[in-house]
Amino acid sequence: MAFLKSDSEVLAEIYRNAQLALTSIVDLLPEVDDEEMKEELMREHEEYEKICSEAAGIAKRYNIELKEPSPIKKAMMWSAIKMNAATDNSPQNVAQMMVKGTVNGITSLKTSYTDSAAIMDDEIKSLLRRLISLEEGFEKDLKRYL
Repeated sequence: MAFLKSDSEVLAEIYRNAQLALTSIVDLLPEVDDEEMKEELMREHEEYEKICSEAAGIAKRYNIELKEPSPIKKAMMWSAIKMNAATDNSPQNVAQMMVKGTVNGITSLKTSYTDSAAIMDDEIKSLLRRLISLEEGFEKDLKRYL
């Protein structure tokens, strides 16, 4: 039997996923020299900000508390990104790092959707589907650099 997540858990997952993506992009951008890759990352950043904003709006309306990713998680990501990019900041390597994170996000989000879609609030379900679709598009766009 699948584990059913509550609406607040799914909304928190959406927010956390987008926040981690934002953090990764902000950590990675200073290391990127390729202008085309920078533009791609900035485009993704803008879309993740929209998702975060919408998730925060839903949370406020339903009085749901959303938490930022833990400082330890952020520090681990920062160090991994900085070490990896310091040795190779090529578009191919940057895309590879981003694809890995994106695929992890897609996997987690799709599992939540499959497990809980039947009981999920329509607004949260719609936001979840949009984020999944967005990340699948990002994965496709990033793979052209590989």
